[in-house]
Amino acid sequence: MERILHQLSKVIRSAIVAPGRRSELIPHVLRDLVNLETRPMYLTRIAYDWCSAIIERHWYSEFSEGLLFTSLEVGFRHLDPQDWDTEPRLAHTEHHLEMVDIVFKSQNSDAIADLLYSRTTDYSVNYSYSPHIPRAYAERLVCLCNLVPFSPRLRQLVIRSVELVGYERFEEVGVERLVELLNHLHVTVEDMVRSDPWGRFLVNILQTSEGTQLLSHWYWELLVELVVSQSVELRREAAYNQHTTQFLAYNPQITAFLTEAQEWSKLECWMGTVWISWPPEDRWTTEEDLSCSMLLLFRQRPGALQKLEQWMERWSQVTSKNIPESFQRICKQVQEAAQRDTP
Repeated sequence: MERILHQLSKVIRSAIVAPGRRSELIPHVLRDLVNLETRPMYLTRIAYDWCSAIIERHWYSEFSEGLLFTSLEVGFRHLDPQDWDTEPRLAHTEHHLEMVDIVFKSQNSDAIADLLYSRTTDYSVNYSYSPHIPRAYAERLVCLCNLVPFSPRLRQLVIRSVELVGYERFEEVGVERLVELLNHLHVTVEDMVRSDPWGRFLVNILQTSEGTQLLSHWYWELLVELVVSQSVELRREAAYNQHTTQFLAYNPQITAFLTEAQEWSKLECWMGTVWISWPPEDRWTTEEDLSCSMLLLFRQRPGALQKLEQWMERWSQVTSKNIPESFQRICKQVQEAAQRDTP
């Protein structure tokens, strides 16, 4: 089969590079390939090569745009974005970078999903072959929620792309736009290929005023879920030098903003994040700061105490560590204060 496809690919590629009368047959041949019940991974690789040839020779024509989208469909439409065992190893060229503008400007959600699949097939590459790829994708990804409806497949591939591009590139194009995209996506733990980058990703967003104010409550709860399972890694990173890009330290401004804005549901999640990631034992905050914030929180949301205790118990089970004495002490203090406030 590979030998047959190899010979077919040579014919198709020569027709693309040196177009003539026979190029009129290419759309029909590609459509027949789309209709194949099973498509070997080799076909995905050569279809991606056709895309490069199309861009190189005919990127400006409507005819070649149709060929481009059909080639992407041949190569990627049948692949399940959640089936990581079928990832093809693709040879990326400078011409594939030019596809970004064409495909995203088309607002064709299926073609965009195909393109994103081609860019997220190899986690070991992580866009390192071109320093311009991350920003190019970040700029276009943040606009997607305003351009196209999200099919389940496109949503999954956008989430996967966000995970790969990373926070720093999105920071360059604007955190507010990133937050808008995330609020549109409603990412869950089940959506993540690797959950470990997302804890750092969300904490970095919340270090900005746009993130603190605009990120939906959904992600504050997701952050707690992530830090419960990633607390060891996050606390290790918090010990890095504060001038490094990976530094994650407790930010009292977030606590102050949530308290002043009376965002009690977000403050509940933030207190959970703080206790798991930066308890007073790590000297990133003080018991007095936390005691005042938690007292205000519990006065407004009496059930928050039980929720925090449940998070800490889960964290203790995951890490095999004892719940910090400072947490138990503050909980006791705020309970006593609450009892005094009760008439």
